[in-house]
Amino acid sequence: MNAGAADLVFCPVDRHSRRVDANGDPRGSLLVVDDEPTITDVLSRYLERAGYETRVAADGPQALELAGDRRPDLVILDLMLPGLDGLEVMRRLRALDEGSLRPRVPIILLTARGEETDRVAGLRLGADDYVVKPFSPNELVARVDAVLRRAEPSGAEGGDQEPIELGAVRIEPEARRAFVRGEEAALTQREFDLLLFLVRHPGQVFSRDQLMDAVWQYSFYTDTSTVTVHIRRLRAKIEVDPAQPQHLQTVWGVGYRFQP
Repeated sequence: MNAGAADLVFCPVDRHSRRVDANGDPRGSLLVVDDEPTITDVLSRYLERAGYETRVAADGPQALELAGDRRPDLVILDLMLPGLDGLEVMRRLRALDEGSLRPRVPIILLTARGEETDRVAGLRLGADDYVVKPFSPNELVARVDAVLRRAEPSGAEGGDQEPIELGAVRIEPEARRAFVRGEEAALTQREFDLLLFLVRHPGQVFSRDQLMDAVWQYSFYTDTSTVTVHIRRLRAKIEVDPAQPQHLQTVWGVGYRFQP
């Protein structure tokens, strides 16, 4: 069970954050899954004030029913749900994605500070981000904005959509496909974005903060360990020996670089 209001850090609301499209429609449809009514009530108010349509589920089965009835644009999912826990709900949501021709639904996890193992498991299942309790509702809104921004098609980049081939790695930005030694690598959305950014800047070293800003598009850094987790997962998928990486290299005390 959650601690309700104790899991939220209140701060002044950004009254300029509400945005809708040209027709005045909501910016997107969100599904908030948490068994604590205080959290879902507060988050719904903040997200609706930011222009999002919000539906709420108090447990896993209800979340899966709502997602099956109408596909959300993003799911905010608490890991510590009664009965069907958040990781199992996420597995089943990803199973629903498998049968869809549309891009998978982005998922942001809500976790407690002591749930590192579950956070890592969630990221391995393809979670796009996580927020550690207690958190600010404004911060969560900013993370929702960033995740949905990354999920939008980026066809306006023109020449940047041309395939890139460096050594054993080939990236097709427009098709969002990556090939390593001739075999397609099964990457999550965020893994692809991170690899694409590094491949576009071969040999250049980026700190975790810089990668959070460029790939996750956050202007604040409450926890940059997610970069380390994603680098580790990418190495497992593209390196011959992840323990001795040839492409995704660590520059100790500085950050990471892609070496062709």
